[in-house]
Amino acid sequence: MEPSNRIRVLVVDDHEVLASSLAQVLDTEPDLLSVGVAGSLKSAAALIRTTAPDVLLLDHRLPDGDGVAAIGRLRELRPSMAIVVLTASPAEHLMVAAVEAGVSGFLSKTRSLAEVTSAVRAAAVGEAVISPEMLARLLPRLGGTGRVGATALTEREREILGFIAEGLTNAAIAERLVVSVNTVRNHVANLLAKLGARSKLEALSIAIREGLLPDR
Repeated sequence: MEPSNRIRVLVVDDHEVLASSLAQVLDTEPDLLSVGVAGSLKSAAALIRTTAPDVLLLDHRLPDGDGVAAIGRLRELRPSMAIVVLTASPAEHLMVAAVEAGVSGFLSKTRSLAEVTSAVRAAAVGEAVISPEMLARLLPRLGGTGRVGATALTEREREILGFIAEGLTNAAIAERLVVSVNTVRNHVANLLAKLGARSKLEALSIAIREGLLPDR
């Protein structure tokens, strides 16, 4: 596959051996390309500007700050970039903050390399990178002040939002509804736009605040 067609990934982690090893593994995949390794938020910002990553693998503990707290600043540098938080211990308050900042999901550092590459591919196409079990644990923690002016969703969009809350991928939703994956992607894109969300997980957070999730 040509480099221009590969998913560009930037690894941000101050554990040099781990980060370098992960980058090397990504480069062995025909559809993935490591565009760099950053050991700090400052270095990450510089590399985002120069390498244009599609996916950012971001550690939440960095020497010059909290990775989750910096998500907003990093995203401003490349709004289309999917962000997956790397964590050794996925504390619920950390996950809630990351979701509300628009991350695509979370990846435990204990996961296998095959799971890491799968997570990168999923994030790149807009999927939520989170286990159904973790999602179920997280949903009750999402809430707070409602976002004024959320546009009403169609019945089908609300239905798909409910499937997302179950942890289903676009392909699984398409199978459940007996429609094409492209149709589901279009519905997901529309509901994210209406909610002003940057990821499926953030859409769920907003939908819970607005009371938009269908009763299941």
